[in-house]
Amino acid sequence: MNHRQSIKAVGLLSGGLDSTLAVKLMIDQDVDVSVLNFVTPFCTCTRKGCRHEASRVAELYGIPVKIIAAGEDYIEMIKNPKHGYGRNMNPCIDCRIFMFRKAKQYMEEIGALFIFTGEVLGQRPMSQHKKALKLIEQESDLENLVVRPLSAKLLSPTIPEKKQWIDREKLLSIQGRRRLPQMELADKLGLRDYPCPAGGCRLTDPQFAKRLKETFVYGECSIKEIQLLKYGRHFRLESGAKVIVGRNEEENRVLLRFFDKDDILMEVLEVGSPIVLLRKHKTKADVKKAEVLCVRYSDADKGENMSIKIRHSSDREKIVELFSL
Repeated sequence: MNHRQSIKAVGLLSGGLDSTLAVKLMIDQDVDVSVLNFVTPFCTCTRKGCRHEASRVAELYGIPVKIIAAGEDYIEMIKNPKHGYGRNMNPCIDCRIFMFRKAKQYMEEIGALFIFTGEVLGQRPMSQHKKALKLIEQESDLENLVVRPLSAKLLSPTIPEKKQWIDREKLLSIQGRRRLPQMELADKLGLRDYPCPAGGCRLTDPQFAKRLKETFVYGECSIKEIQLLKYGRHFRLESGAKVIVGRNEEENRVLLRFFDKDDILMEVLEVGSPIVLLRKHKTKADVKKAEVLCVRYSDADKGENMSIKIRHSSDREKIVELFSL
């Protein structure tokens, strides 16, 4: 079937094991593969991020990769998902529809004939059962044009299979949440350096979901504001101001990078101290409460008189004295 060499397809690649295996299976069928990687504030794949892992896989196989960063349209979808949330703030079905629509645009742009994913039947309860898979295809205008190589034999044949653009017999019948079949396949294919069996999503985490819900209530919907939710201890003051307290040196460095106009930055001098970021402050009371939190989470001894350095975005600095609680 030499004509397969001219068949183009777009793969959704997170860089995790499942999507990497799907890419390999399509390449082994002489499909001309290009991949899309979606970068969102909610991915928990690796410390280096999904963008890095997807780029690494693309380099490994010598295939083009297009990175799409989540924008305002993605955040609006998170705020108001048509098909609702899972247990927390995870709109899994709407998220897949969003990504599939973007993939369809790219597919048409490069002249590809279908898309494929690393989805496994039954792996995720909200979006990876047969009814949900079909719904997602329909609402993405991709019905019967989505190949799921890892579970294809458990699903109805797609157009690419019916037209013999790919060989259905070379596709698999993996299902369920256990990753042992994928790990065995990876070993067989010589894949050793994969980051994790599958990526995670912060939207499924109850504490992060609580933070996100609250930040939407206060109209803090930018990517930057949502990124900040991943770091530090968060305190909402009565005025609506927010205090973020770094928990370690790494988070302190991150908060320094987020320091922006109208913010106030503070830290206790002479002892180990968190970086404290005060955002949307309106009153002197806001500043005082942030100072108290800064001292509380420092290494200051109880009752000790401490000096706090307070810095404004205009580079104004001052030192204030405060007793440790």
